Amino acid sequence: MSVRDVMRESDERFRGVACGFSADDWSSPSLCERWTNHQVLAHLVVGISAPLHSVGGAVLRHRGTFDDANAEMATALAAARPPAELLDDFERLSREPRGIGRYFPPRLLLGDHVTHELDMLFALDVEPQIPSEVLVAVLNTQVAVPNPFVPAFGNARGLRLRATDTAWRHGERGPVVDGRAAELVSVLGNRRKVLPRLGGDGVAVLEARLSLPTRTGG
Repeated sequence: MSVRDVMRESDERFRGVACGFSADDWSSPSLCERWTNHQVLAHLVVGISAPLHSVGGAVLRHRGTFDDANAEMATALAAARPPAELLDDFERLSREPRGIGRYFPPRLLLGDHVTHELDMLFALDVEPQIPSEVLVAVLNTQVAVPNPFVPAFGNARGLRLRATDTAWRHGERGPVVDGRAAELVSVLGNRRKVLPRLGGDGVAVLEARLSLPTRTGG
């Protein structure tokens, strides 16, 4: 199964979970700074549909700052479309991405979608039910592929990472950080609020590396 096929299956599963969110759930803050769960969903739709010229124009308006451009597009879409409509858009576009979604590497796009799903679920105190093979695929990408939008590669450097609910391991030397695979994905993506869930002598090292939470989160 290709990475894009894995992403489609994961997106379909996420949509099933998100269809059960209440209005209060959608309006609640996510783990992305200043973004509600509704706005995070809009960001996911933007990421698989926005025309290249629209993204470029937003970046120019914000003087080359991608995070601000990303925030502008996501908040504008969330203001224009309710969650139910965005979920329908997400389902359709996950099968056939358009705009920037056709060019973004599937491995990174899968990580973006899973990380943002965790942003919603952890913020709502809902335990994720993401298959371990999907989480392992995301972790393998996070520690191996530098991503200009997500600092996971640098955050993992020099640490021994150990998932407690799968056989996934990374690193042979250095301080240890252990936790469930979903928690590792979230913290490597700069989600400070999940740090207390992790254990090991490397947690302090990892905490020191995390910047302030970002709006996009990758």
